[in-house]
Amino acid sequence: LLSPESSVSLSAHNAVVRLAKAPGSTGLWDKFSFGLDPSALQERLFVSEENIDGFLGTAFCPSPCSQSALERQPLIEVLDVTEDRIQIRVE
Repeated sequence: LLSPESSVSLSAHNAVVRLAKAPGSTGLWDKFSFGLDPSALQERLFVSEENIDGFLGTAFCPSPCSQSALERQPLIEVLDVTEDRIQIRVE
């Protein structure tokens, strides 16, 4: 993380944490953890094609799948993500 660009904003009913990657860090973040105590953190995934594919893959095929079942899985593409909605395309 790049400390000077990271920040925290608190209000009575909301908290916003802005994180900035260090210059040498590359790639997208897959997940984050949050909570009141380090021993009881909850994990959440960022919205990405890979995370949606993984989630839908377990939803469509919760136990180990055969190769033919894997080939029938839909192709998921994330088209747009905003605070209010996510738009995906399924083929």
